[in-house]
Amino acid sequence: MKVQSIALSLAWCGVLLSSAGRTAETAAGVAPGSVEAGQTKAAPCVACHGVGGNSVNPVWPTLAGQHSQYIVKQLKAFKNDERTDPLMTPMAKTLSDADMEDVGAYFAAQPATGLEADPSKVTDGQRLYRGGEPVNGIAACAACHGPAGAGNPAAKYPAIRSQHAAYIAAQLKAYRSGARKTDQPQNQMMRNVAAKLSDVQIEAVAAYVQGLR
Repeated sequence: MKVQSIALSLAWCGVLLSSAGRTAETAAGVAPGSVEAGQTKAAPCVACHGVGGNSVNPVWPTLAGQHSQYIVKQLKAFKNDERTDPLMTPMAKTLSDADMEDVGAYFAAQPATGLEADPSKVTDGQRLYRGGEPVNGIAACAACHGPAGAGNPAAKYPAIRSQHAAYIAAQLKAYRSGARKTDQPQNQMMRNVAAKLSDVQIEAVAAYVQGLR
């Protein structure tokens, strides 16, 4: 089931691609990486993340269309052991800052292929994503990730639209347990929200996200 995004009056920053084949997120005030150089450097990533960053394995995230500086942030977290994974950690440790910028630029420039949502979970997932559950202190996902899941690059909130439900669910559970701590340190937003979600709620919102365009 394809989830149609709704028009809300929220302004979200986009990734700007230059005619020279470089990408920059001007709102974040960072130097751009090279899309062309990133394509070469990202070649080993294809084994897990798919051609052009569109993963076909639901346990590995799609990187196509992800904000470049969010990719850089996560690569640095893997390199510095702030986030661990048996495959990603050793890969990230070989990358320089310039490599990370280039890889991030490349994946940010790639179009994401859409996925379909589980229709049996869309209603509950949509409710949580758009409105949260105020009575239990659960914030709406749309507040940070946008109504269509496009994220906010200036704040390093990732794009999550068309992300595999299995991957989203796994990350929410990791935030809930405290195993993952790469949210914003000043407010621990993801850990605080995930701590209040049940397994059923996580599966529902993850399914909804998978169908967002």
